[in-house]
Amino acid sequence: MKVRPLILTGPPGVGKTTVAAFLAGREQRSVHVEADRFFAFISSGFVEPWDPASAEQNELTMRIAASAAASYAEAGYMTIFEGIVIPRWTLGVVRDAFEAAGVPASYAVLRAPHSECAGRVHGREGNPDLFEPSVLAAISSEFDDLGPFERHAIDVAGMDAEQAATAVSTRLADGSLDL
Repeated sequence: MKVRPLILTGPPGVGKTTVAAFLAGREQRSVHVEADRFFAFISSGFVEPWDPASAEQNELTMRIAASAAASYAEAGYMTIFEGIVIPRWTLGVVRDAFEAAGVPASYAVLRAPHSECAGRVHGREGNPDLFEPSVLAAISSEFDDLGPFERHAIDVAGMDAEQAATAVSTRLADGSLDL
């Protein structure tokens, strides 16, 4: 039995990974596909995903990750595909991978003030380039105006992860996040 997967995104530091873990934990059968992990599989020739020269690498990596997620959804697992899935860059690739598998998806964009997200990013270990204010601001600004996908935005400012997961679940249940 195919299950509609969720593409969960938003700027760095908004709480995607934590919210995805809460959502997955609420299901009897679930999979949390962290798209960022697929970039780590590249052994040589890696280009930082925010570098303009990374477009081909980013599309390939996101397509592969989404294809894996689609396979889980086809097998009946509630699947959360979590990562930086920007409408004008990678949403089309991810959505196409799900559609090719015959699995329509939902799309949720978590939002919080840039300062709140930046504070969380700076409080964690990880890639120091992402901590550069210009890189973080550029990625975050991609979620400010979603155009036709604006209805997929969920303001999670001031919410803890469990509250944000509940907000996402509510929107999933009413169908307003369906692509």
